[in-house]
Amino acid sequence: MQISSRFTIAIHLMTAIDTFQNDYKVTSDFLAGSINVNPVIIRRTMQALKGAGLIEVKRGTGGMAIARPLDEITLLDIFNAVEPLENGQLFHFHENPNTACPVGRNIHAGLDDKLFSIQNAMEEKMKSITLEAVIKDTQAFIAKEK
Repeated sequence: MQISSRFTIAIHLMTAIDTFQNDYKVTSDFLAGSINVNPVIIRRTMQALKGAGLIEVKRGTGGMAIARPLDEITLLDIFNAVEPLENGQLFHFHENPNTACPVGRNIHAGLDDKLFSIQNAMEEKMKSITLEAVIKDTQAFIAKEK
């Protein structure tokens, strides 16, 4: 299993907004240069983040800003904005296990609660990490380069 790059792109995008907002006009083209992806990907990510109330996009003069205090935005908030889960489930179970087979008949009973537990643990951990912590760590590495 691999979560798509939308999640890390969104975190990078928000970190760049906070880091550069006072020195540059932060646009989708600017962010695409930092993240090294097509501006269309940035615009789609921005749309999802804006829809979740995590960023504000300024019309006219352009530019972006983080919409909430950094310590109130968790990695789970960002994940939910850009990686919406089908039926709220991280794991997609194969549709039709063979009920004529004893394993196929019972695989849900033996596995569903374990998958739920794994998803719950991941979500709890993501709730405990704020965007503020990511930005502080990133900026500390930037400072070391100087």
